[in-house]
Amino acid sequence: MNANTAGAPALKQALSTFQLWGIAVGLVISGEYFGWSYGWASAGTLGFAVTAIFIAAMYTTFIFSFTELTTSIPHAGGPFAYSKRAFGPVGGYIAGAATLIEFVFAPPAIALAIGAYLNVQFPALDPKLVAVGAYVIFMTMNIIGVQVAATLELMLALLAIFELLVFMGVVAPGFSLVNFTKGGWAGQDSFSMAAVPGMFAAIPFAIWFFLAIEGVAMAAEEARDPRRSIPIAYVSGILTLVVLALGVMLFAGGAGDWTRLANINDPLPQAMKMIVGGSSGWLHMLVWLGLFGLIASFHGIVFGYSRQIFALAREGYLPHYFAKIHPRFKTPHRAVLAGGVVGIAAIYSDELIKIGGQTLTANIVTMSVFGAITMYIVSMLALFKLRRSEPDMVRPFSAPLYPYFPLFALLGALVCLGTMVYYNFVMALVFAGLLLGGYAVFLMTAGRRAALAAPQVENA
Repeated sequence: MNANTAGAPALKQALSTFQLWGIAVGLVISGEYFGWSYGWASAGTLGFAVTAIFIAAMYTTFIFSFTELTTSIPHAGGPFAYSKRAFGPVGGYIAGAATLIEFVFAPPAIALAIGAYLNVQFPALDPKLVAVGAYVIFMTMNIIGVQVAATLELMLALLAIFELLVFMGVVAPGFSLVNFTKGGWAGQDSFSMAAVPGMFAAIPFAIWFFLAIEGVAMAAEEARDPRRSIPIAYVSGILTLVVLALGVMLFAGGAGDWTRLANINDPLPQAMKMIVGGSSGWLHMLVWLGLFGLIASFHGIVFGYSRQIFALAREGYLPHYFAKIHPRFKTPHRAVLAGGVVGIAAIYSDELIKIGGQTLTANIVTMSVFGAITMYIVSMLALFKLRRSEPDMVRPFSAPLYPYFPLFALLGALVCLGTMVYYNFVMALVFAGLLLGGYAVFLMTAGRRAALAAPQVENA
């Protein structure tokens, strides 16, 4: 089924391959700046390196496999569209709801990180007002036009990559492998089975290195030549991120006492401070330009959630009101605003709602990861199903080493899901409750979806 059926709102096809690569990298790159070092607290540097390599392999095989779906079914709903085609409306609901949870719940946490970052530089600034300001600015950029949004995202991604390379170059002269390996197995110098639980507990922090790269799929309808450009953007994007993730982790851990970096939000400036001191101009440049990594991911995820809301609304899974395209800018402006309302509400509920003793921000990051992992599993199952049920479907890009790549990605995602449930059982129940509540609404709105589908059948 073509996304642009007769009478359906259509997005403008304007994105180049380079812009899609910028979206792929920009969506994720804040994960190279913060969050991942918490994995050292439970696994140590070497234990976390093993975990991170496993997760990198899972994401690499997933993206190589996911690209087959994205190019075969270029649709703004991404995983929702693939799963719906493979498993029908219920499959579409599960993938769509999981993706929506991932992309709507991640931005408030990043916006608050932007606010906290600027609050350090300007203590008089209210972090929550800064976070809301970030929403207003980047929702506006996304509404003005996809070319403006994508060009900005590309510039931010390039600046963020440049800064990561600067970080590695500046700390390289003081790098010591002894620093990196000391106590690297969960506090011990040599491996033992006692390190294994910590390695499993660190999985969510390794996922943070790569979370949301799949958002490029939501840009498929706006690509000029999706069947050619998306494979290039996806493959080069994941390889870029793997190299950066491993490089940042290695150089930060070798800069000094890595235990001082294991429970903080700014591991890169603190690692650089160990080498160049607190008054170095290099350090000040890193602190300021590091903001581009946060902004790039925030901006890219706003793009992603708006396309997911738009696609779900267009097919009757959400109110059709959100499927409206702006008459001048040709962007899903109502979908952009809808996700922003949810995010701003979460920002101001941060200290009011606590689950398991943690703030709302900490919990919505976990919730976002639950959504992502669920979507990965359903997407790989959809790939296997479509290979069997539609062997003649046009596949401009085929998953290499099929079935081994998608099978590894599927098994890796199942391991991640099991680990997430074990270490975050309360949030797993909340996530399951959201899916069940959404499913009840899904059942009650079946008539609306049937009415929307009827003209498509007649025009087929």
